[in-house]
Amino acid sequence: MIIKDTESADIKTPTGPMRTYIFRPVAEGRYPGLLLYSEIFQVTGPIRRTAALMASHGFVVAAPEIYHELEPAGTVLAYDEAGAERGNKHKITKELAGYDSDARAALDYLKALSHCTGKLGVMGICIGGHLAFRAAMNADVLAATCFYATDIHKRGLGKGMHDNSLDRIGEIRGEMLMIWGRQDPHVPREGRAFIYNAMSDAGVHFQWHEFNAAHAFIRDEGPRYNPVAAQICYGMALELFKRRLGEGDQRAGGPAGPTETKH
Repeated sequence: MIIKDTESADIKTPTGPMRTYIFRPVAEGRYPGLLLYSEIFQVTGPIRRTAALMASHGFVVAAPEIYHELEPAGTVLAYDEAGAERGNKHKITKELAGYDSDARAALDYLKALSHCTGKLGVMGICIGGHLAFRAAMNADVLAATCFYATDIHKRGLGKGMHDNSLDRIGEIRGEMLMIWGRQDPHVPREGRAFIYNAMSDAGVHFQWHEFNAAHAFIRDEGPRYNPVAAQICYGMALELFKRRLGEGDQRAGGPAGPTETKH
């Protein structure tokens, strides 16, 4: 589908406006909503391309700036040492409650959009995987995809570095897709096993996939990018979201409708 990727909204949250970028099909109709959480660097080029990819398959995608209280709107941190240091500092400066209220505000915004069916999913990468995991604790989230979600096993998200994500696993009602890199030092084997067992014990409906890949293997910049694994992962995510959220009701014709082929 042809998509529109130039829209943004400043969503009202208890901690201030949250700049959020909207990606959606141009074709008239209503589509399921996806809340897409970024890495610590906020809405970078690779995150925008991921959002565009998902939107092109028939979703309204909202990508918020996760550090909106701590950075001016529009801030993108560089994929370098300074950017990583700043992003990691923000990760443990922001209050845990702020992450949760952001999720609720973004989900409510998506659900209310005229071109959204109201069926909601979440997806996230790195810290975004953890944020997607927590967002899935909202009862109206039908499915979630978490790429190498950091800090769940060591309770390291938010100010004080003592989050309760493990304690709240039982609140997850939708289907989860958990994807990991076996060579990722941020979530070692013991950490992955701990999360797997906690989800199993809580009776969560989930899929679990591990790839021979490093941290950030989904990101289409840098030496750790694994395009073959990334393609497989996106396919699995799309299958989950299409199955659990539905296809929407795209209207016939228009820029993304049927085309005529001449021979």
